Formats: sequence, C-alpha cells, structure tokens
Amino acid sequence: MSESPTTAPVVRHNDARHRYEILVDDSRAGLTAYRDRDHQRVFFHTEIDDAYAGQGLAAVLVQQALEDVRASGRRIVPVCPYVAKFLTKHREFADITDPVTPEVLTWLDSRLGR
Repeated sequence: MSESPTTAPVVRHNDARHRYEILVDDSRAGLTAYRDRDHQRVFFHTEIDDAYAGQGLAAVLVQQALEDVRASGRRIVPVCPYVAKFLTKHREFADITDPVTPEVLTWLDSRLGR
C-alpha cells in the first residue's frame, strides 16, 4: 500500500521531453506524452507509476495538461486512450479537440520512429 502524499501533486510541462509530468513529494509519479503538429498537440501516451495508482493522479495530470493546451492556443488530438476517455467526460474541451485521423496517426508514427 502506498503512502498518502504529504503535499499536493504538482504538474509541470517538460517541453524538452514533450510531456507533462505529475510530481508527488518531488518524485515523478506519471506523465502524459505528446508531439506538436502545427497548431495541434497530439497526446499519444499517459502513464502513472504503479506505486501511485488509484489516487486520481491521471485525471489531475490530464486536466492540467489540457488547460495548458487551451492557454497556449493549440488544439488537442487524443490518440492516447486515456486522454480520449477523459475528453468524453469533460466536454469543456470539445471546442479545442480535433479528431484522430489516419493522417495524424501516420504523422505521429513517423515522429516516433515507428
């Protein structure tokens, strides 16, 4: 059983690594990764370390990441299944969400070297 954090989780944007990270007591507990495509931020992977599972950290992480995308004037493309599911429950981001298309997937694969 994991201990409860002593401080509130902090989300930081790690632009150099193309991801948002969530920190609990100064330790990275998870991340959501993206690549930028013109005016879109394409989210393709979200993970929370097993030691921090069940604490709602993924929702906090994605919420704050999407708020940052809105503030930057970009649009969201939810390739990541967790981000896509989050968006179905949080319609407040519908106005800045673009669909996942075959073109976006091909582009993402080329950026990730797949």
